[in-house]
Amino acid sequence: MSAHRKPYVGGNWKMNTDRAAASELARGVVDGLDGAEGVQVAVFPPFPYLLTVGSILRERQSLVTLGAQDVSEHPNGAFTGEVSVAMLRDCGVSVVLCGHSERRHVIGETDAIVNRKVRAALAGGLDVILCVGEKLEEREAGKTDEVNERQVRAGLADVSAEELRRVTIAYEPVWAIGTGKTATPGDAQGAHEKIRGVVAGMFGPGPAESVRIQYGGSVKPSNAAELMGCPDIDGGLIGGASLKATDFTAICKAADVGARV
Repeated sequence: MSAHRKPYVGGNWKMNTDRAAASELARGVVDGLDGAEGVQVAVFPPFPYLLTVGSILRERQSLVTLGAQDVSEHPNGAFTGEVSVAMLRDCGVSVVLCGHSERRHVIGETDAIVNRKVRAALAGGLDVILCVGEKLEEREAGKTDEVNERQVRAGLADVSAEELRRVTIAYEPVWAIGTGKTATPGDAQGAHEKIRGVVAGMFGPGPAESVRIQYGGSVKPSNAAELMGCPDIDGGLIGGASLKATDFTAICKAADVGARV
């Protein structure tokens, strides 16, 4: 990673934990990060536990950011089951995931829906992690860069250069999420470099050099340091390993060490 981009690691808990487990995990993350001041960290609990986890982060005066896994594109109204930007902010959330592969490929969100969510979140004062990445069949067809470019361009459509300062991009090859398979550091670095090039084409070289690009896809303590030592990998969006505080904090510390090298 680049020395001038502070590494950023997010823990996406997905539809896991109950209130007691979420509380224990939050405390474990806060306690385990002692001494890792060089990395930005966020956790993304399920909606029902945002207040509980946020309270723990505040009472421990933690620098860990509270994030949400999704947001509605609509500000309010008759949208049963949806959660608005204002509601998330009222719960203490400051960053939201948009376009995670499970939202795209399981729930069926289109590029256009993802973009509307990105713009709604930014307009409402939330930071955004925009998730992009190819499926296995797209990778095997040699379309990795094509898919990433399409999703980046669509996700950032009508986003201003000023707003881009509040956007992080997460490259998550779908075939590597939860499968135990991980892109090689060379493959991951190549994808990140191409994504940064797309951002440069949209916003210019300065904003592209500043934007942080996380890697996600079966990141573990055993491979975190090598992945995050790549020049265009600026941290990680962690799924399964974020559910164990010791694993997650080890990954965060690997990112912190990588930033100091």
